[in-house]
Amino acid sequence: MGRTVITITQQLNETESMLSRFRRTLRRSDQYIFDGLFAAARRHIAAIGQAESLLPFESALLAMLLEQAKEIAVLQQELDELKKKRTC
Repeated sequence: MGRTVITITQQLNETESMLSRFRRTLRRSDQYIFDGLFAAARRHIAAIGQAESLLPFESALLAMLLEQAKEIAVLQQELDELKKKRTC
């Protein structure tokens, strides 16, 4: 028999597909960012699958936020280093 339970990857792909009309109405530059959010979620697909108490898309949003927070932390560190160089 085949699988009856949809995988997390399939659910994420299905959600992205359901949002295709939304994506198409975005500016091209925003479409790039939108696609990046889903790519960020895919980097944490195993963790999303373990968050059983949340809906899959809620877990995907959390993964997207995690990636955004990581990017902010890296940028903050670079900014701090530039400030240190400037004062020396």
